[in-house]
Amino acid sequence: MKHISVYVPQCSYIEAVSPAYRLFNTANDFLRASGKEPKFHVEFVGLNHDIKAQDGEYTIRINKLLSEVDKTDLVVIPALCGNLRESVELDRPAIPWMLEMREKGSEIASLCLGAFLLGATGLLDGKKCSTHWAYYEEFKEIYPQIEVVDGTIITDEGKVYSSGGANSIWNLLIYILEKYTSRDIAILAAKYFAIDIDRDNQRAFTIFKGQKNHNDDGILAAQDYIEQNYTEKLTIVELADIASVSRRSFERRFKNATNNTINEYVRRVRVEAAKRSFEVSRKNVTEVMYDVGYTDTKAFRDVFKKVTGLTPIEYRNKYSKDN
Repeated sequence: MKHISVYVPQCSYIEAVSPAYRLFNTANDFLRASGKEPKFHVEFVGLNHDIKAQDGEYTIRINKLLSEVDKTDLVVIPALCGNLRESVELDRPAIPWMLEMREKGSEIASLCLGAFLLGATGLLDGKKCSTHWAYYEEFKEIYPQIEVVDGTIITDEGKVYSSGGANSIWNLLIYILEKYTSRDIAILAAKYFAIDIDRDNQRAFTIFKGQKNHNDDGILAAQDYIEQNYTEKLTIVELADIASVSRRSFERRFKNATNNTINEYVRRVRVEAAKRSFEVSRKNVTEVMYDVGYTDTKAFRDVFKKVTGLTPIEYRNKYSKDN
């Protein structure tokens, strides 16, 4: 029997707390239906007997306080909500228990913004992590010692797991379910909950807003210029002049401020513009390609797929209002 301990954060979303409980208990039903013994014992655990979720809209009854859990096979950390730094502090008293469970052999999985609490444990220092794409920069700021894997749905760091944003939590839970049972059970669960079992990235959902949470005015001026003139052929010398610095200094400062090289940033801006055009216009791929500053079809296709995980045609077919 596998013991699953779903830690209920002090500030959380009910949609992030309930899936693990539902998935593993439903897997028990599948196992019973196939003549096998149920394999999972799932409990909500926490710092208090009753924990409010979503500004008090829901109350979650805890099965066991952390002090009552001496050993478990899997600790699940659902997404935090609200101010993430404050949320981590509210749940910091749970960290010693999580470290104790890991020391005793437990696996640990963070779901979406649960990565912020997992990061505070130190278990991911020098390792990789997934989280919601919209919070990459904040995560990097708080945990510079952890590598955020851009676009990745599931990151497995030796029995310490993390997932991308929102519904990606289901992909990680099904990934763990398959490890604990079989591919057949995982597929059955994926079909039951209508989850794309082998979705491996969240890049198609990412909205690039530009990393502007810094105080380098020269780099901000260059970023604004790129975003207003991305259809033109931009040179590094031209952009360095806008920032009033040498080329070498500009390249270094740009990477430090945005975590992108200049060419990477220009590509992200152009692809974001192409995505918007595919979503709201009736233009074909070639028209959009020229609109965003590309003249080579293969180059545009390769860059677009690298950023979004989909080809331009696949993206247009998926998100166009006319489809």
